[in-house]
Amino acid sequence: MKDIEIKGMVSAHAIIAITILLATLAPALFVDNYSVYGTHLVWLYSCCSAVSAVNIALYALLGVSPTPKRHTLSYKVAKLFRSFMYFGFSCLIFHGIVVLYGAPLIESALETFSFAVLLSTFTTLRCLCMLGPNVQAWIRVFSKNGAMSIWDTSLQITTLCSVIGAWFGAFPIPLDWDRPWQVSCAF
Repeated sequence: MKDIEIKGMVSAHAIIAITILLATLAPALFVDNYSVYGTHLVWLYSCCSAVSAVNIALYALLGVSPTPKRHTLSYKVAKLFRSFMYFGFSCLIFHGIVVLYGAPLIESALETFSFAVLLSTFTTLRCLCMLGPNVQAWIRVFSKNGAMSIWDTSLQITTLCSVIGAWFGAFPIPLDWDRPWQVSCAF
């Protein structure tokens, strides 16, 4: 059983990595003068939408998330509404954290919020797809020894690496602040 789960997890991560690569290359076919540095908002939007669609479809097909005990339409709509609320709240939280770490609040609000949406897509959306809007399950998975399956461990690692990678990616920006290429990267 564990071997099948590992293969499924590796396949899921490979598909998501390919999706990110395609989301980076595909806008070049549709947008004039496209580059990740010059039109980074287009890349952020394409990456967010592609990864969101693939995450939702992939984890629904793999059946990783727990099956709902109730199958009524009102329960499913309420669960979907709570998931949208959690995702929106996480976008606002990440936006606030990024601003507290030095991103401009007014001048580049769209870029900063787009980055927060991207970070929420890589962290919160995966949690919502795998755990649902169940706060107790989130606390269990992200507690010290809470991972009960290989999927929980994968969720811990990818969430932590996404947040740390975002911080490390922005860490060297002030080192070359006077360079002309920094203008397009400043969030």
